[in-house]
Amino acid sequence: MPTGDQMVPMAVREAGRSAGRMIGSAVAVLDGRGTVVGWTQAAQGLTGFSTADVIGRSALEVLAAPEESAKAPAYAERCRIEGGWSGLVCLRHRDGGRLEVNLRVAPLAGQGGGTRWLVSATGMADISSSPVNGLGLDSLLSSAPVGIAVRDPELRCTWVNDALALQDGIPREQRLGRRLTEVLPGYDAEAAEAVMRRVLESGTPRVDHEYRLSLPAAPRRELAFSVSFFRLDDREGRALGVCAMVVDVTDRERARERLAILSEAGTRIGSTLDVMRTGQELADFAVPRFADYVTVDLAESVPLGEESLARLGAMSGRIPVFRRAGVASIHEGAPESLWPRGEPVFVPAPSPFTDVLTSGRAHLEPVLDTSPGTWLDQDPGRAEKIRRHGMHSLMIVPIHARGAVLGVAVFVRTADPAPFEADDLLFAEELVARAALSLDNARRYVRERAAAFALQRNLLPRRLTGGAAVEVASRYLPADTEDGVGGDWFDVIPLSGARVALVVGDVVGHGINAAATMGRLRTAVHTLAAMDLPPEELLDQLDDTISRLAEEDLEATEGSVAVMGATCLYAVYDPVSRHCAMARAGHPPPAIISPDGRVAFPDLPPGLPLGIGMAASFEAVELDLPEGCVLAFYTDGLIETRDGDIEAGMQRLGAALAQPDRPLEELCSAVVDTVPARAPSDDATLLLARTRALSPTQVAVWELPPDPAVVGHARASAAGRLAEWGLAHLAPTTELIVSELVTNAVRYGSGPITLRLIRHHVLVCEVSDANDTVPRLRHARLTDEGGRGLFLVAQLSHRRGTRYTTSGKIVWAEQELTPSL
Repeated sequence: MPTGDQMVPMAVREAGRSAGRMIGSAVAVLDGRGTVVGWTQAAQGLTGFSTADVIGRSALEVLAAPEESAKAPAYAERCRIEGGWSGLVCLRHRDGGRLEVNLRVAPLAGQGGGTRWLVSATGMADISSSPVNGLGLDSLLSSAPVGIAVRDPELRCTWVNDALALQDGIPREQRLGRRLTEVLPGYDAEAAEAVMRRVLESGTPRVDHEYRLSLPAAPRRELAFSVSFFRLDDREGRALGVCAMVVDVTDRERARERLAILSEAGTRIGSTLDVMRTGQELADFAVPRFADYVTVDLAESVPLGEESLARLGAMSGRIPVFRRAGVASIHEGAPESLWPRGEPVFVPAPSPFTDVLTSGRAHLEPVLDTSPGTWLDQDPGRAEKIRRHGMHSLMIVPIHARGAVLGVAVFVRTADPAPFEADDLLFAEELVARAALSLDNARRYVRERAAAFALQRNLLPRRLTGGAAVEVASRYLPADTEDGVGGDWFDVIPLSGARVALVVGDVVGHGINAAATMGRLRTAVHTLAAMDLPPEELLDQLDDTISRLAEEDLEATEGSVAVMGATCLYAVYDPVSRHCAMARAGHPPPAIISPDGRVAFPDLPPGLPLGIGMAASFEAVELDLPEGCVLAFYTDGLIETRDGDIEAGMQRLGAALAQPDRPLEELCSAVVDTVPARAPSDDATLLLARTRALSPTQVAVWELPPDPAVVGHARASAAGRLAEWGLAHLAPTTELIVSELVTNAVRYGSGPITLRLIRHHVLVCEVSDANDTVPRLRHARLTDEGGRGLFLVAQLSHRRGTRYTTSGKIVWAEQELTPSL
């Protein structure tokens, strides 16, 4: 049953989710007593304290400002009860000054079952305590890129910069001397003045108060602003007024609203498996949120449940028949539509409709051209409707589903004078893409589910094989059962020398974004494993990789939050020595089931989760495993439930695994059957590996002196052993490989030389020496007398490479066990 350090319950996962938010912040790690055990460069830059100043000392003693010391017990108690805390506090700088910071504390389970705390701090900008007028700051504030206004205690405007007038269109002369409610009467202005009065009374700043307004020049276009208020005091602390700093967040709010619309679309579109009704739901949803008039036209084969074409367009002079599946308008009865719902639709050729259907690309016409000489000449009925109802902007978006164009969705603006723009087209494509699967569900429901799960299977290993090292079996239970994709991953990677790498990981969250991150990390693990790195070094490199990816994503999103966090367990098993080296990065420890049925959870150093933005140290543990024992790698979704205890989950897992004699597939099923029947809140992954051991008769080892004369002896010894193994047909190529590798070791290596042959599913030839210089493959010229050795080895072998050891390096080559001719 679980003992020792069980590191990654729900708290670690929450810490992983916070990794993206902590990028750019000062980060520290405290143990359960409040002692600093982790310190970053960013933390030193913020506080002035170096790592040597704080590590091993009480954070309260070193960092807390005097007035905060008395509050510290209350903060700590809230952290324990609520599982974390955030707020504004004052810290002590190393030079004696005060630091006002935004502090965030998250729990992180530590070694030995104790709790550690992941702490991030962000410094707050200093706010001037002097009034603006007459103190030399006017020039600075006037050139600020954000809108700034200063109001007296009666909330009358006394100073304003030019940027604010550019933002909201209100001239300086109209604003000065007046209250906000006199300039912008309405609920938003009254609410803003109420906030300013509270700031004047309390002195507590208010950050990110939002309000909206429409400019006189464009009354239908609403702008969104975020304003922060803080009080201006004189030297004696008396309130002189309040300063407002205003930022135009229209684009942010628009993106947020559109994300909300897309999220709502998932619940409003596709409520049934009726294709025609789903088409109508798409049209109804888009009007009036996004357009004034929308039609959804599908190829006639779609409502009939027949196979759609991969590309629709002109075929032998005939255009496929389309049927109107949905129509919606801001006008009752949709008078703009030529055809009622359910009727066939005429598609003129050539026209933007046929272009979209042929190319599969959307069409944007910001200003709809109805002048003579356009495609509308061939469709006078549509042209008349366009003119009568004032249709002035058009988008035509193809409806894609699994490589097929099922039809088109048409978005039109009439009453809204703003033309469609490029980002509107992207939004329409996303909206239609979400609706496309629902439109296709009625006809291809079963195949759609199979296709969705095929995506997940493509991101995970298609076929697991442990070679001669282990027998493997696995299960994956996605939390998102509709899409079948998530952030868990596992792998079994063949290594040189008959060894195998076992890996399991858990990316923050689930869904398509987590799956994309998982794919990147899985590729990175494969690349690093191919370098034959020890487990601790591989995790260190993987941590650097995920941190770099997070920074790149942060730059690409211009400073917005880039969430990137993961846990991982990596192990390497050698069937020759039966040694297994493993290390973990914030991941649950594996379960080891001995051949007699005893279950143990080894006490591995936990390590920090990957990508939290601070230097991490990983430590590997090497175990001797008897042949036939079972290793169980899993993610926290297998042992966590919404209301269950982690200890209970691990006990449940251990009880289910205590059957080592059962076939692994049956054992996997037995473990999965213990998971609660209701939908899991997180992805759950299980990887089982039963160890094998190579017989001593499958391995041959020769210690060789560093003497050129030994090459012939090595060739003869290898040929003799191949004859004993029944592999005489491989003797010619093996002798060449042995000759080249031993010769290189004698010439360029140092220390003792060892030749080893391993026979399992392939024939492995290894030559080791004490020199860590890696031989390089050269392409010798015709006139060169040497330099062709490794080239010959590469041509004769199936795989080849070099790996480092603690005492030097091993150069190896593999050959397939082809039958004798």
